[in-house]
Order: sequence, then C-alpha cells, then structure tokens
Amino acid sequence: MAVLEKIRVKFGLAISIIIALALLSFIIDPSTLESALQGMSSKYDVGKIAGRAIRYTDYAEDVQRFTDINEVISGTTAHSEQEQKQIRDAAWQSLVDKYMFIKNAQNAGITVGKAEMLDLTTGSNPSPVILQAFSTSQGFDPQNVVDFIQNSIPQDQTGRLQTYWNYLQNTVNSQQYYAKYGNLFTASSYQNALEKAESVAMNNTTANVDYVAVSYPFMQDSTIVVSPAEIKAYYKAHPDFFEQRANRDIEYVVFEVTPSEDDIAFANQKISEVYDQFATTDNMKSFLLKNSDRQLSDYWYKAGELNTVNAEINDFVFDGKGVVSPVIKDNNNVFYAVRVLDSAPVSDSVYVKHILLSSARKAVADSLVGVLRKGGNFAALAAQFSSDQGSQADGELGNIGWMTQTYMIPGFESVISAKVGEPYVIDTQYGTHVVMVTKKTAPVLKKRVAILEKAAISSKETFNNYYSQANRFATLANHSYEGYKKAVDSLGVYSHPLNINEGTSSYGAIDQAKEVTRWAFDAKVGKASDIITVNNNYFFIATVKKAYDEGVASLEEVTPSIRQRLYARKQAEAKKAEVAEKMAGKTSLEDIAALFGATVTNEPAMTLSNTVRALDPALLGAAYVAPEGQIYGPVAGDYATYVLRVNSREAGSFFTDEDAAAQALQKAQYTTQMIIPVMSRIADVKDHRDRFY
Repeated sequence: MAVLEKIRVKFGLAISIIIALALLSFIIDPSTLESALQGMSSKYDVGKIAGRAIRYTDYAEDVQRFTDINEVISGTTAHSEQEQKQIRDAAWQSLVDKYMFIKNAQNAGITVGKAEMLDLTTGSNPSPVILQAFSTSQGFDPQNVVDFIQNSIPQDQTGRLQTYWNYLQNTVNSQQYYAKYGNLFTASSYQNALEKAESVAMNNTTANVDYVAVSYPFMQDSTIVVSPAEIKAYYKAHPDFFEQRANRDIEYVVFEVTPSEDDIAFANQKISEVYDQFATTDNMKSFLLKNSDRQLSDYWYKAGELNTVNAEINDFVFDGKGVVSPVIKDNNNVFYAVRVLDSAPVSDSVYVKHILLSSARKAVADSLVGVLRKGGNFAALAAQFSSDQGSQADGELGNIGWMTQTYMIPGFESVISAKVGEPYVIDTQYGTHVVMVTKKTAPVLKKRVAILEKAAISSKETFNNYYSQANRFATLANHSYEGYKKAVDSLGVYSHPLNINEGTSSYGAIDQAKEVTRWAFDAKVGKASDIITVNNNYFFIATVKKAYDEGVASLEEVTPSIRQRLYARKQAEAKKAEVAEKMAGKTSLEDIAALFGATVTNEPAMTLSNTVRALDPALLGAAYVAPEGQIYGPVAGDYATYVLRVNSREAGSFFTDEDAAAQALQKAQYTTQMIIPVMSRIADVKDHRDRFY
C-alpha cells in the first residue's frame, strides 16, 4: 500500500506523461479477432517492423503490460479515449524500439553495458526516468531504489511492481541508446570558418527593397497545355510524392433514432410524478438511485461549475432563488430539477496527513485519535503504527500532501470539509486511516446539491419506426451502388460523401462508428451495405464508390494533381517571359508597375533568414543576390512574378559567431527528430493498428 500510494499520489500525472499510459479499450469486432487469431494472413497483422510481422497477440501482450503499470501508478481503470490511444502508441513504440531502433543503434557500434545500467538506475548518475520516479523533496537517494528492489517488489504478491521496475529499466536502456545515437548527429555538426562567416553575414544583413508583384491570373489559360507525356514523366521521376495510405471513397445515409413527442412527454410526466417526493425526501441517496439518471454526489460546487450540467441550474442555485427548482428542460430533451442540500465556505485544496492501519484495527485507530488530540506527534506515530511508510510529502512521514475534489484518494472525500487540526477515522479499500487536515486554501462559498435528471428515451415503437425507415432504404439499395442511388432519390434522404482511411471512426458528429469503416474496407467497389447499427442509436447504410490501395497511387489517380502542379510551373515561366518582354527598355519600377496595373511595394528591412512578413522565397532569394541600385528580374515565384530593386544593404553585428554555432547545433538536433521516421521508411515499417482499434 505504501509504495502504491506514493507512486499514485506523488507521481501520478508526471509519470503518466513519461510512459504515455492508459487503459486499453478494445473495440475490435469479436469475429475479426477470431479470424485474426486463427488466420496467418498479413491482413490480420497489427503491422510490420523491419521485415518482422507483428501479430495481434504480440502487440496485445505489450499493451497489457503497459496497462498493468498504469494501474499501479494511477490506481484507476477510468481513462479517456485519448489516454486509451496513448497506451496503444506506447506499446507500438516499444516494439519499434525492440525490433528496429536498438538493433540499428547496435549495428552502428553503440552499446549500453551492465555497469552503465547499474550506474543509471542505482548509481551516482541516475537516468531522468529514475530521478522522476524516486526523488523526494530531499532529493534523490539511490538507496530508495535499492529498497524498492529488495523490499517492496518481493512483498508485492501481484507482481505488478516487478512489471513496473522492468519497464523503468527498459525505458532507461532505450533512452540511453537514443541519447548516444542522437549524439552521433549533434557531435558531427561541424561548421567551418567559411560557413560560419556566411551565416553571420547572412543573418546580419538587411536590405531596403522596392518590388513589383505581377500576380498570376485565377482563370485557366487555355494556351498553357500539359501533355500526358509530361505528366507520365513527372510521375515516374517522383514516385515518393504519391505514396498513400489505403483509403476509400464512400457515400452513406444515416437514420438517427431521436425521441418522439410522445417520448418527450413521457419523460416530463415521469419527473413530474416524483417531483414532490424529491423536494421533501430525507433519504436522497436512495431516492435518486431509484428515480434519477444522475446519482447523489458529495461534490461541493462553486459558482459556475454547475454550468457543465445546465446553466439554468447553476443560476438557480447561486442566485439564491430558493431550495428546490422547478422542472427545467434543455435542448437535448433532458429534464432536471435541483435541490440545494447544504451551503458553506469550503476550500478548494486541503493538506492531508494519515496513518494507515492495513487490517481492521478500529480500537487502535480510536486510541491514536485520542493521543493526537492531546498533542501527540503525528510523524512519530506514523513511524510507529502506519503501514504506509512511503507517504512523506515535504520530508515528513505521514504527509500525503495537497488534495482537491478532483485529485483525491478514493474514500478520502470527507477531508474537503474536515476541520483543520481535528483527527478522525475513515475506512477505505486500503484499510483504516487516522486522518488529519493541517491546512487549507482560503474558503469560498460552495453548495452541495441533489440533481433529479430524466432524459427522454426513444421508446421501442420509436426505435422500430426508424429501423423500418432504414430497412426500407437498405431493401431498395439491394447491396449495390446503383440501387443505393435510386433509394436516395426515391426516399429523398441526404447522402454523405466521404473519403475514409482505416483509422476513420467518426462520421460527422457521430463517434465510435468504426463498424462502418470496417465494412467499407472489407466490401468490394460498387457494393452497398445492410443496416449497420452504431451506438444503438444510428442506422447506417453505406456504399463504396472507389478503393485506393496502400502504396504508390496509380497514375490515373494522381494525374489531376500532377497536371495542376505542372500547369503552375508553366504558368510562372510564361508570366515571367511576358513580364520580361513588356518591361524591356523600362528603367523605372513605377513605369513597370503601371504596365501591369500593379503598385510598388517597399520592404525596408528584408533579410534572407528572417522577415516580419511571410514573403515569397523567390523574392527573398533575389533580394539577397541582386546588385544594389539596379532593376533586377523578372523572377518567377510561387505567388507572382517579381521585379525588384535593392536600394541599400545594411550590415549589423547583432548576430554573433556564438549565435551561428548555436543555430548550426539546433539544425543538427532537428535532424535527430527524423531518426525514427527515416529508419521506419528504410525498414518499411507498416502500422496497421487502425484495422483493429
């Protein structure tokens, strides 16, 4: 308990960020899972790393390992969808490190030895991971790590602390490989004297520039032609430009089950029937358990917080309009009534001490409360009696630290309203605690309320009505795209066009619709689906218009984008030639501007390396090389064709040799961010987890 609580309370958020953990939530279809486990087809692999197929079972084992560690740290299995994704990403990264990165680092001559690992975990040169996990307010003591290994792990019958320690060691090992491999890049960043001088000169030089921008026309120029041969040649020369994930062009219709007027009236009737009892009951917990969609909470609300439930409820409670509100209906057909149960000045945060008695020892707890009320030393009693020897915030044994209503050990909720300096006894899943609040933040007015909530729910008749509509559509579609289009026209429903990939799970505002995606990737082009039910509230019928395989897109697929790219290039060259021809003999920028209905723009301090405004790279480059005092151009840019004159250049001294060296190092460090992407490309890493989650 001591170790678990220390990890959970002290390191919860920070450690969670470091190891990117969350509870795994499987949303894989059971039939798909069965096929994946039984089949040997690559279709059922999670991915491929350096030629090695990653089976679903291997990936799931790593995911479960991270899940166990997360439960050790957080003490909870409730996590958001984003956190669920984090754990899957962490598990995938561990496999990438194991099968690709560390092997590549070792092939480069890098090693991490046993003595080195010992120094990084229990020695005088601890890894940041170890420092984060085992440091106290008094700093880092390697003995804390040794005690954890020799005492805490052997006493943990669940084996989870051993899993946690194994993870820390693996993380330290991997990070050391990353650090050494990255140093190969940063240490090799050498900038010779000429490069440094060029960098200093470039960053210190500003130019006063006048220029004319002749914009490209929006209308297509029929005289500019891009031939099929040019498109094909570009496609062959740049295959990397056209790599794509597998994707599908689909259309879908959706029938949303919404409560009917009768359903809404029924919900209103039900809340009205129990309203008087809600206003007078002495057993609110039992009443709400039986009659409300929202159960009783001990949370103390301050002004504004009830807006997350309903703004009218918040206004009623904090504007002093009474004890029991009238029935309130929101835009989502949910009915509410609120009753103010208590009002008091309550602190946002409280500082908590505790003594844990692991077994049920009520008599001992009561005795300790008596001793403390007579002035007994809390830390000394904690040292003698507490099973939690790990809670010592601010260096004092027994201190858990600051708690809030949202950062709370389960079972400790009463500390928020407890009196300062008054010890008392509470029971939690961990045992019996002697608890004392020693200080609080300044109290603010808060209220404890009961909320009676009834949402209008679609009746069986309403559900069947919408299902009947969807079934009629699916029958008319008859599993084909042609039938689907006829059904759309016949029934007058809206068909949603959408391009999806294997990771698509949201369709408009409808989340958790991965069933539709799975169907689309299993179906053939030109097919329409049966009814696909999502969240028991939406009925989809989808059709696949076109399928695109993973890899390099076909020439047919990318011809439009290549044509546009080549057209833009030809248009720029044509405009450049036109400007050159028309401006021949002109010696004034104003005269040149008049030829094209443009204006002369002045940029007083243009620099190649940095500019206040986002300027066309072609204009910046021209300003750097153009001779002073002369008209230069035309220059074809991304946005326009430019003619310019550099009026003057000024050399400063604000950018030093040290700045140039730092800039070069920064560029080298940036290259380290590309290590994994480049390795993954060379190793042909394929991530197909979206097929399963």
